[in-house]
Amino acid sequence: MATVNVRRDVTDPFYRYKMERLQSKIEGKGNGIKTVIVNLSSVAQSLARPPSYVIKYFGFELGAQTNTNPADDRWIINGAHDASKLQDYLDGFITKFVLCKKCKNPETDVNVKDGHILLDCKACGQRSDVDLRLKLSSFILKNQPKKGKKDKSTKKAERRARKEAEANADDNSQNGVSPGDSASDHADENGEVELEANSDDEFTRQINEGARDIEVEEAKEVEWSVDVSEEAVKARAKDLPDDLKRALVIDDDEEGADGGASGYDVFGKWVLDTATEKGGASKLDNVDIYLKASELGIEKKHRTLTVLAQTLFDANIVKQIEQRAPMLKKMITSERHEKAFLGGTERFVGNEKPELIPQVSAILLKYYEHDLVSEPVLKAWGSKASKKYVDLKVSKSVRKSAEKFLEWLNTAESDEEESDDE
Repeated sequence: MATVNVRRDVTDPFYRYKMERLQSKIEGKGNGIKTVIVNLSSVAQSLARPPSYVIKYFGFELGAQTNTNPADDRWIINGAHDASKLQDYLDGFITKFVLCKKCKNPETDVNVKDGHILLDCKACGQRSDVDLRLKLSSFILKNQPKKGKKDKSTKKAERRARKEAEANADDNSQNGVSPGDSASDHADENGEVELEANSDDEFTRQINEGARDIEVEEAKEVEWSVDVSEEAVKARAKDLPDDLKRALVIDDDEEGADGGASGYDVFGKWVLDTATEKGGASKLDNVDIYLKASELGIEKKHRTLTVLAQTLFDANIVKQIEQRAPMLKKMITSERHEKAFLGGTERFVGNEKPELIPQVSAILLKYYEHDLVSEPVLKAWGSKASKKYVDLKVSKSVRKSAEKFLEWLNTAESDEEESDDE
């Protein structure tokens, strides 16, 4: 059976961590067509992860139904999927749920503690947090690794890893190569990059370039500053359009009324004015928006997401979400940010664009697909109406329209549990 490096970006032939190349077989026809991953158990053992985690990850990435507990070791994904495509998705799984975030070594154990998923690296001792906003994270929390006595697959994976490490160590010694010379131990020094295809590296690069452009033009522009005196705040409030005055209600919470609300007002007005100048919200550039928030010092604040949800979209919000996802993912860094973003969306749809209320399920589905809002936050939001952002009647109306999406979330979860029980 052909093997590949667990980290396929490492070209070192003496790299000690190997796994079988994924092999798939397409069966059936028409609506009954499906893909069987023939050697998933073996691959999962090489990664020291349950096969159910891998197959479920494929299901999320492909938007397809999977079986997570087959009695006959036939791991199935609905639809026809090429083995090379699945291998590419496996790279993403390895980056997010296997590799140590510090040394990039795959020698990690999964531990769940206090609602957090930790990768415990046996090579360098680092304990890395897994992003709980990832869809598979919810599945892992519900299907935690068995504690105490190790299961058969884990024991087998560890025995296999030890044998491979010993064999490769002998080979390396004979060829004058030290096992410690593997590129995996010095990934950052060697200029290697992580495998994750959907990272925000490109957006970060654009931000840095935009920031440099601003510095170059700085001498040509009028110096900008925010006057936070009481008179200035009142004057800016008068200049705001009536709909924005009504929409941008920033709640004083545990962050405190630090005078920053004026910054949110200025930011919201800038987004609306710039969109008007450019001929529509979709014409706004993500980098420009992020740099403006940074200029105001609010790019990391959760309340900035409330403002963005109210000003960034128009009647075509469902189609516009994908365009904004890279920027929003960079700015949404906690559950608090997610809740603020949902609150702003509720205010935008419920108060400013009530004609969009029938589209709430479609909007939430796009948020979920692009990992902007996690499943637990969506379910908690949908379980109870709130008057924090809109009046109670509007809040109930918005959640009523979200029922189709929330039902889909719960049905998908029920299907997983039934599959696990079979």
